[in-house]
Amino acid sequence: MAGATAPTPSEYIVHHLAHLNTSGEAQKDIIDFSIINIDTVFYSVLMAVITGSLMYRAAQRVHAGVPGRFVGAIESLVEFVYEQARSIVKGDISYIAPLALCSFVWIVMMNTLDLLPVDLLPRIGELMGLHYMRVVPTADLNGTLSLAIVVLVLSIYYGIKAKGLGHFLHELVAAPFGSSRNPIFAIILGVANLAMQIIEYVAKTVSLGMRLFGNMFAGELVFMLIALLGATATWWGSGLGFLTGLGWAIFHILIITLQGFIFMMLTLVYIGQAHEAH
Repeated sequence: MAGATAPTPSEYIVHHLAHLNTSGEAQKDIIDFSIINIDTVFYSVLMAVITGSLMYRAAQRVHAGVPGRFVGAIESLVEFVYEQARSIVKGDISYIAPLALCSFVWIVMMNTLDLLPVDLLPRIGELMGLHYMRVVPTADLNGTLSLAIVVLVLSIYYGIKAKGLGHFLHELVAAPFGSSRNPIFAIILGVANLAMQIIEYVAKTVSLGMRLFGNMFAGELVFMLIALLGATATWWGSGLGFLTGLGWAIFHILIITLQGFIFMMLTLVYIGQAHEAH
């Protein structure tokens, strides 16, 4: 009877790709702004709290003399991020460098949740009466696009701060094609320039969010396929599933770190571009 009620591979994957949301059931429409993915919000906030706690702990343990391994690692990371920010952003980085550091560490921490056994937390959730749960916030397009929108808002903010509101608005209608003294041509070029600027901002935001989402979603899906392989009722299926999962997890550590680094660098690049005049 257990075999009769066991989900098929497709049902298993579909179930694991459904979010715990405010509707209480799997989302049916591709876009539904009335639904909030509770699991994405919860694990994002949880990783933010853990990240802040680790950084606070490192700051509290900084003292004169030889630092411990934990403090030394954090200091090396901070110095590395500040050097990257200093080389990319031609302006005041007193707030930009901490932003880049926060985004890198936070995204890596959220990505690391993908290394947990794919059924562990969802199974615990089922015991608590939660039928759906996805653990990795960066495997949810809502989460990654939210991060990308924050970068968009900050790039506009720093563009206005560095150039002034008038110069910033002038660039929106005067770049990249320039302007003209002829009023008719000036209007035509202004509309074309504004359209190109909007397309550029939208393309940056979507690509930033989609890049992180695509890599983490693919990694999560591979772990689900490996879990299905490990569930095969044969000794070689279980053994192959374990070895495959271990190998993918080791390789996935590189992806987890690399995606956080790429997001951080693109954040610095976009904010750095906001400081540059056309």
